[in-house]
Amino acid sequence: MFGIGTKNIGIDLGTANTIVYAEGKGIVLREPSVVAKNTKTGEIVSVGSEARDMIGRTPASIVAIRPMKDGVIADYDTTVAMMKYYIDKALGHKTGKPYVMVCVPSGVTEVEKRAVIDATRVAGARDAYVIEEPFAAAIGAGLPVMDPTGSMVVDIGGGTTDVATISLGGIVSSRSIRMAGDKIDDAIVYYVRQHNNLLIGERTAEQLKMDVASASVEAAKELDNQTIRGRDLVSGLPKTIEIEAVDVAKAIQEVIQEIISAIKETLEETSPEIAADVIDHGIVLTGGGAQLRHLPEVISDATKVPVFIASEPLDCVAIGTGESLKSIDVMKKK
Repeated sequence: MFGIGTKNIGIDLGTANTIVYAEGKGIVLREPSVVAKNTKTGEIVSVGSEARDMIGRTPASIVAIRPMKDGVIADYDTTVAMMKYYIDKALGHKTGKPYVMVCVPSGVTEVEKRAVIDATRVAGARDAYVIEEPFAAAIGAGLPVMDPTGSMVVDIGGGTTDVATISLGGIVSSRSIRMAGDKIDDAIVYYVRQHNNLLIGERTAEQLKMDVASASVEAAKELDNQTIRGRDLVSGLPKTIEIEAVDVAKAIQEVIQEIISAIKETLEETSPEIAADVIDHGIVLTGGGAQLRHLPEVISDATKVPVFIASEPLDCVAIGTGESLKSIDVMKKK
């Protein structure tokens, strides 16, 4: 049934990071979804962490790009090159082509889904299948997805936030919005520019998010200030300033409110029985965005439902994608 000596793999092909799960081994690879390319020759210079370190620091002939945007493929050829690199790296020196399960946001079109399947096949898969991100996240978080019990998962990635209620092995209601980690970074860049006349890069914004960002403006008052460096928009020269955690919290409020609105809309669409199950068992947060300080409390306060962070929030989607390989025979018949 499977390729002899080949591990079948699950890929969480994220906007910010790509995580690969190998059957029987668990997570074998975790790298940024970044590719550095030579603009003159089209040659791939580096992939992953090495390429990410080049963002904003490359000469004119090299460009560091993120081929995934808002959870879908934005640059097909570069995505294929990146996936080929990751599949080969995950398999090591094994011969044979693996079956690959790839996750996609719940709101993708059939065309976007087809692009992911085609790219995975071209990258070296024997065959490829897709699974919706919130469903994979729920499996990875250990929720009882096959039971007649309603579960709710909110997966906050780099490009999209996927919200879904799940019961009896299927998604009951869902929302996928393009408001997630990247938009939080963008909001921080914009706020610092508007209020401090300082232009900072996306790496600096991401570091600020990880170091001091909070979903609650009130709670942010307890956090320390942070020193950041950028370019002064008045003089054009490098400049160092100190920014308060409260300002970072204010900067990201619009994105937080959009995520809360998506959660509320999804809850409003569910049946009373599933809504009752969600109140009993709570909402589970997965994805890198789940680690934002005070986010569970802020969502719980807005929805009046208990909110928990999954035990391995960053890995839930990859684990769920990998676990779903066990039912790959069912996928083949679809």
